[in-house]
Amino acid sequence: MRTLSLRSTFLRGATATAAVAALAVSLTSCGGESGAVTKPDNAQNGTLTVGRLSNGAAKETTVKVSEVKEISAKLPKKIADSGKLVVGVGALPAGFPPLSFVGEDQKTLTGAEPDLARLIGAVLGLEVEVKNSTWENMFVGVDSGKVDVAISNVTVTEERKKKYEFASYRKDNLGFEVQKSSTWNFGNDYRKLAGRTVSVSNGTNQEKILLEWKAKLAKEGKQLNVKYFQDLNATHLALSSGKIDAYFGPNPAISYHIASTAKTPKPTRSAGTFSGAGETLQGLIAATAKKGSGLSKPLADAINHLIKNGQYPKTLGAWNLSNEALTTSQIDPPGLPLDNS
Repeated sequence: MRTLSLRSTFLRGATATAAVAALAVSLTSCGGESGAVTKPDNAQNGTLTVGRLSNGAAKETTVKVSEVKEISAKLPKKIADSGKLVVGVGALPAGFPPLSFVGEDQKTLTGAEPDLARLIGAVLGLEVEVKNSTWENMFVGVDSGKVDVAISNVTVTEERKKKYEFASYRKDNLGFEVQKSSTWNFGNDYRKLAGRTVSVSNGTNQEKILLEWKAKLAKEGKQLNVKYFQDLNATHLALSSGKIDAYFGPNPAISYHIASTAKTPKPTRSAGTFSGAGETLQGLIAATAKKGSGLSKPLADAINHLIKNGQYPKTLGAWNLSNEALTTSQIDPPGLPLDNS
């Protein structure tokens, strides 16, 4: 399935760049799940610091955010009475930077998604408890009611809408990574790939899309060379040495690698993005709650408040994910169709 194949590549990329994070998670998370309550920094001032403990993956940024009573008043009574929002993250065993991974202190779960969860919790006037588990167990937690909402790179699909309700918070994008010195840009036009050599991971959604473009170019009498490597380390080496022109993969993982190369002799940059849902639909990542929970409305309202007041763009910018920012959070937006979900 398209969303699962994309995620598998994302996790493989994260594993290659986060071996230390994987070890830290395994040491601190017995039984496939871990929990950590996260509270606002300097709570009395309503300030939170995003990008903490990122080991260079993010620019640490302080944002101010306070409870918005007209939004928190829409919370289901059970959650409002508890004073706590339990957020599921499916980052075991290795994490997937820059979205969710173990930070430089070797114990704290950090990333763009835990940070966003904390901001949402602050708008709702709730303490946030993050439960980190495997991808499959995260959904089990939502289904059983042990987790209120999953904020963990979940793509909206029509199949998932049968069981869950959604509040979108990020674009689901693929991306092109090139050497910073390169003048090439994708420009959302497959024809610009003519004559280029591009690497992609085998058996993934992005490979399917890239091979479709290759076939289109062949019919036009043009060539696209597709290269495969054993792992992302080998891909990154090929890119830095000029053996390939670009790497095509999950945009968040590419953003993370771009940040990690910024101060090296061979820095890289983004050369454009493309929807993980294909050219006819912008894929969306969304906060995911059990259908009928009544959470999607306050979650979407909280996200829209953060967008309107600037905390949301600051957070995505801190994690180098501005190219996946939304202008509006939608409740149950169109998802990948049933024949492709």
